[in-house]
Amino acid sequence: MPIIMVQEMPGVTQAQYEQVTDRVSGGKGGLGSRADYPVPGLISHAAGPTPDGWIVVDVWESEEALQRFSEHLLPALREAGVPEDRPKIFSAFNVITD
Repeated sequence: MPIIMVQEMPGVTQAQYEQVTDRVSGGKGGLGSRADYPVPGLISHAAGPTPDGWIVVDVWESEEALQRFSEHLLPALREAGVPEDRPKIFSAFNVITD
């Protein structure tokens, strides 16, 4: 079952986001397509600034796929100095991809 992951990160900057995505993509300069992700299962990704930091909203095929990705993401977040915080996870009722 698809899931929605929402990660609100107060105090995080675009530079930190770019540092994380560069590391997760294996130095490709970021995550520009699903093929850049180190694990399969991503349906969609959106990220952007908020009034006090940064937000990421992903849709994953399953919570297991997100967990596999987290094994790559967490070390990159630590390296970039992003405070650890648990994302909010929701079951997706409807996912439209085209």
